[in-house]
Amino acid sequence: MLDGGSAAPRVGFAVGRRVGTAVVRNRLRRRLRAVMHQLSDPGRQPSFPGGAYLIRARPGAADVAFSRLVRDAEQALGRICARQDRT
Repeated sequence: MLDGGSAAPRVGFAVGRRVGTAVVRNRLRRRLRAVMHQLSDPGRQPSFPGGAYLIRARPGAADVAFSRLVRDAEQALGRICARQDRT
């Protein structure tokens, strides 16, 4: 749900048991939080639109390098911004 960017984005993470043990899942959540924090920098372009987001981690995501997580999140953000511009 996007609200036009007026409010700060809220992000939730769904990391299921298939991703790994509790330690692995929690580490992945922390890494994903760091990615979203990096992408929500106010001076960054494209800006992160306000709204509520749910990020679902798939099995194997815990083994991905941080730079790849950032790149994938940037691509998703680009698609979200493009979709928002069309409406």
